[in-house]
This record gives sequence, structure tokens and C-alpha cells, in this order.
Amino acid sequence: MKPTYKFKKPELLHGVDTHYCSGCGHGILHRLIAEIIEELNLKEKTIGVAPVGCAVIAYNYWDFDCSEASHGRALAVATGIKRVHPSLTVFTYQGDGDLASIGLAETMHAANRGENLTCVFVNNACYGMTGGQMAPTTLIGQKTATTPLGRDPREKEGWPLKVSEILAMLPGVCFVARSSISNPAHVKQTHDYIKRAFMNQTEEKGFSIVEVLSPCPTIWQKTPEEAMNWIDTEMTKEFPLGIIKNTEVHR
Repeated sequence: MKPTYKFKKPELLHGVDTHYCSGCGHGILHRLIAEIIEELNLKEKTIGVAPVGCAVIAYNYWDFDCSEASHGRALAVATGIKRVHPSLTVFTYQGDGDLASIGLAETMHAANRGENLTCVFVNNACYGMTGGQMAPTTLIGQKTATTPLGRDPREKEGWPLKVSEILAMLPGVCFVARSSISNPAHVKQTHDYIKRAFMNQTEEKGFSIVEVLSPCPTIWQKTPEEAMNWIDTEMTKEFPLGIIKNTEVHR
């Protein structure tokens, strides 16, 4: 008797070995994005932009057009591509160190201009690729390579930056949501949010961003299971899940 499968690998996801650490969340998100682009029939109409970071070679996993960008410059590159090819669907795939630190100016101005783009913002509360330094999203008390005693605002290390809430205040932004991939229900919700963000672009509604709380077991020094639990028990206290803004930009 042949086995039956309820799920199959998306056609737009290459069958290659992963370079990510065990328990990393990027693999789940890569699959979701491939699924969504298939569902919306956007393969020949999509360009993804991935900057320097753990996911810089995302094009190894996706069977659609992608571009690399310098660290922090993904939304600037995406803006250029979109303006030259306005009929295409252009999205960025960025980590928190990239989007919320070195690329914060690009993030704020692209959103403030109401660029008709989609941004997938992967928040793992650290710099994963470069050694686990404190990121703008690192939690209070969280230990990193540069905060070995835990992030402490009294030491002028600041507070976790809530980029999604900040962007939601801008009139050029039409959709802001935060989700996680810590369990199947949250993965499904993440799929729905990202799909909505892609549909907003095809409907020319303006700038959309989905922040996804994602595990980094290696830097967090946790098992994959512990990392997923830490998202639910700690990260969501600082970064609550849900739709933050959902409106249509008046052009």
C-alpha cells in the first residue's frame, strides 16, 4: 500500500541541503514564502531581495528571481527594482540586525514613502551571522556576545526596538503584523499574514511588513525545543503577536 501525503514540497523550493543551524527558523519561512508565491501564481512576476546575514543566499532555496543586497540596503535595492519594474512583486527578506540597525534609515524612509513593497522581517533578537552580538531587538536581560551579563538599559544599552509599532504610525504603511513560527498554529498564522502582505502589493495598497519571531538556538545556546518555547514564554512578552495595522494607503 502506497503512503499518502498531506503535504508536499512546494515546486518553488529547491531540494537542496540546508546551510542553516539545527532548529533555525529560516527553513520554515523559506517554505512558507515558496508556498505563497505558488498560491498567488507569482513565480514569473516576483523578485526577492536578501541582504547580508544568515539568509544572504536565500536564492539557493527559491526557484524564482532574487537579488543580493549590501547589509541594511535591501529596501533601497527593492525600491529601485520596483520603480524600474512596477508590475513585478518585489519583497525583502531581512533579519533584525539588518532591518532595525544598519538598515533602519532605509526601512523608515521606504515605509514613509509608502513604497508598494512587501517586507518579511525575521526577528531572532540577535546578530546570528556575525557572532551573536546584541541587536536592536535583544531583550532586557538577554545574554549575547556583547552583553555577557544581559542587556541592561542602565549601562546605556537601550531597550528593545519595536520597529513594527513605529512603522505602523506612518501613513504610507498599510499593513503591519507580528507572528511567530513557534508552533503549527502560529506557522499557519504567519502564512496568512505574509500572503496578505503579498496581496496588498498586487492590489497596490502600499507598504506591508510582517515581523516573524524566529528561533536562533545556536546563539541563544538552547536546544531547538527550548528555543521555540523561549519565543512563547519570553519574546512575545516584549513583542506581542497580532495585526498592528491594516488599512489602505490613500495615494
